[in-house]
Amino acid sequence: MADYDLLNYIDGNWVGEGLNKIEVTDPATGAIIGSVPNGGEEETKQAVEAAHRALAAWKTTTADDRADILRAYFQLILDHKDELAKLMTLENGKPLKEAEGEVAYAASFIEWFAEEGRRVYGRTVPGKRENHRIKVIKQPVGVVAAITPWNFPAAMITRKLAPALAAGCTFIVKPPEQTPLTALKLAELAEQAGVPKGVFNVVCGDPEAFTNVIMSDMRVRKITFTGSTQVGQLLMEKSAKQIKKISLELGGHAPVIICDDADLDKSVDMVLASKFRNSGQTCVCANRLYVQSGIYDQFVEKFAARVKELKYGNGFEDGVEVGPLIDKDGYEKVEKQVKDALEKGAQCLVGGKGHADPSKHTYFYEPTVLTEMTPDMEMMHIETFGPIAPIQKFETDEEAIHFANDTPFGLAAYLYTQDVSRGIKISEALDYGIVGWNDGVPSAAQAPFGGTKQSGLGREGGTEGIEEYLETKYVSLSL
Repeated sequence: MADYDLLNYIDGNWVGEGLNKIEVTDPATGAIIGSVPNGGEEETKQAVEAAHRALAAWKTTTADDRADILRAYFQLILDHKDELAKLMTLENGKPLKEAEGEVAYAASFIEWFAEEGRRVYGRTVPGKRENHRIKVIKQPVGVVAAITPWNFPAAMITRKLAPALAAGCTFIVKPPEQTPLTALKLAELAEQAGVPKGVFNVVCGDPEAFTNVIMSDMRVRKITFTGSTQVGQLLMEKSAKQIKKISLELGGHAPVIICDDADLDKSVDMVLASKFRNSGQTCVCANRLYVQSGIYDQFVEKFAARVKELKYGNGFEDGVEVGPLIDKDGYEKVEKQVKDALEKGAQCLVGGKGHADPSKHTYFYEPTVLTEMTPDMEMMHIETFGPIAPIQKFETDEEAIHFANDTPFGLAAYLYTQDVSRGIKISEALDYGIVGWNDGVPSAAQAPFGGTKQSGLGREGGTEGIEEYLETKYVSLSL
């Protein structure tokens, strides 16, 4: 029997009892763990109305008062860390320890933007004549609608919610069908923290119906989305009709450049942390490794030995570091790319096998290391989203930079070198929004997360993160 039969959260009320249900399953066992209402256009309209109605009071609340509520919210999330982590492992499959880490990461955005909201400053500009004054102020953009992905059920919400609320905006989120339970728990905790009704709304259900409403309603002034580039392109096209502000954090295809002067042990540790987090199902995980010929054999030997030790399975089991893939489509993509690489001459040193049970809807893939990769293999130019580490040899820095930049994506890239001059040159040459230099896990609330090219628009986190939810106004005064 399902343990979590939850409702939508709209205008401070738990609603949707009469609607059809979306079943939520555990990707590690296939068991049904809960359900949520299958909301549509009517429910989305109710959320927009609630957010619009709440906006006038929320945006005039002082930054200090909003910060106090967000600080209380931050503490409640930490107090419920165990429950949130369990929910994430149940509906997403990631190992429990990793889920606990995500709770702390998600909470860090609430804490950061609680204080950043106090630092939304304007300025005074010299006038053009003696009796002229110019005042520049920042104001909340208004009602914000967010669409979030399944791979980080908590953090991808708080990274958008925290700056929106801190800026004085009201917020509607549509979580993914695979992982809606965490979103609803976050709404429950927001209510307990004192977030007023209508300020934070959660609508589970049909993404097309949700999108149709938010794109056609002028009261929704900002769209923020994390997901695939293809969907991002459609949202950008639709947003153009009303010139809505839009932030997009889209697909990546992160390269890793390991130079011959790298700290070998540290680079192995960091690539492991980057590659196999969430079973390789992250937009910034190491997707393709380029290792310089001078240390290629040493790196491959050390790395393969470590990957061989990784335990995969149910995220609740002791010692499991790699959980299941989220669904059949994700599993088949990994299978297809591995097969393509092997047929074109790649060598499989570790793993290389899937373990699927379609009758239970469970899909696992062994942590895998592929060597002798070449640029014509699909895995080297299309994001994998699985626990596969493909390794290609390079000779010169210029060659590695060319391989790394030869993609329409530009979210995250990684490089390993102990030479500061070399590191500066490579990091500045990489056409990416995020570069991890001797760091496989660079994400932090205080840093501006986002990509270039087809990896998106805008930044989340840092001082830049709150600017995405503000409009700049200047007042020209003639005395």
